[in-house]
Amino acid sequence: MTRAELTEKILDIKREKDWSWKHICEQVGGMSEVLVVGALLGQMKLVKPLAKKAAALFGLSQAEERMLNEVPHRGTAMPPTDPLLYRFYELVMVNGPAWKALIEEEFGDGIMSAIDFDMHIDREANPKGDRVKLTMSGKFLPYKYYGNEQGIPEVGYKEN
Repeated sequence: MTRAELTEKILDIKREKDWSWKHICEQVGGMSEVLVVGALLGQMKLVKPLAKKAAALFGLSQAEERMLNEVPHRGTAMPPTDPLLYRFYELVMVNGPAWKALIEEEFGDGIMSAIDFDMHIDREANPKGDRVKLTMSGKFLPYKYYGNEQGIPEVGYKEN
């Protein structure tokens, strides 16, 4: 079985049982809903205790349980063709240069981690139509200036 086939099996069981992602995440627990769902969709790994819970919930074999604990090959072809995923891509294409400039002005020469990262998704009531509220928080990782000479900063934190 491939990881993609396991994902399809999990989605088939989810549909058959009429489970919501919220229900599944409550049963598996242990970490963010985004990470649990991402793992069940094949983009993240579940640590062994959570892989065991997910396997029990979905009635998976030991081999499938172990597959949930493997580091996956992450990502998809770009640009994405799904309209919702494409909007995220569009957000980055259009707003990314401004985000980059503002982050660098505030923090210095570096990146926002997508590994040491938190994300929350909330529904925000609005009379013109409910809104999706995303809150992202990633650790700032300054670039290291290797080979730096005395008096030259070692990392790219904002200089005063």
